Amino acid sequence: QVQLVESGGGLVQAGGSLTLSCAGSGRSFSWNTMAWFRQAPEMEREFVAAIGRIGGGTYYTDSVKGRFTISRDNTKNTLYLQMNSLKPEDTAVYSCAASTSGLRAIDYNDPREMNYWGKGTLVTVSS
Repeated sequence: QVQLVESGGGLVQAGGSLTLSCAGSGRSFSWNTMAWFRQAPEMEREFVAAIGRIGGGTYYTDSVKGRFTISRDNTKNTLYLQMNSLKPEDTAVYSCAASTSGLRAIDYNDPREMNYWGKGTLVTVSS
């Protein structure tokens, strides 16, 4: 059974930093692309960042470029999101997801493209 478990969320002041982790278990060999999504209160879930399995190709949504860095350690089946210069508008529940599809083959606006999801971790940025 596949499990993705996020950790590292919390309360931080604007301008601060947090690092999220997503530990995976089960059928990890089938995961190709891994990604972070977020959902703010009363908002739809949105794509944040994605990373391919080999070579480290990455995608970011425009609002986090230059501030967030996605990375993964395949030996530990763990995905990371380093978040710097946090803003109040970054407040959301952050969820990790995994897909058997390649990095460039996924429509990140369609959550059905991701095969597995974690339950999320809350990030709150105070002003």
